[in-house]
Amino acid sequence: MASVMFVATHASDDPTKATLAVLATVGGVTGNVECSLAFVGEGVSLIKDVVADNIHGVGFAPFSELMSEVVDAGVPIYV
Repeated sequence: MASVMFVATHASDDPTKATLAVLATVGGVTGNVECSLAFVGEGVSLIKDVVADNIHGVGFAPFSELMSEVVDAGVPIYV
């Protein structure tokens, strides 16, 4: 099985880019790919609920909903 680590490097500075790593992780999990997710740089602030709850990338589900899917799937998360 393939294994992929997605890396989130953006947060409130660019909500759409902030959402991409989490969206890709959800897609990987859905496709039965072993995934992990890392937050680095500005992306680290996404771990705070107050930030995550206010991120909504253009054309995507809210960040907090996507992140809930990642957590529910048991994806390893690194900060």
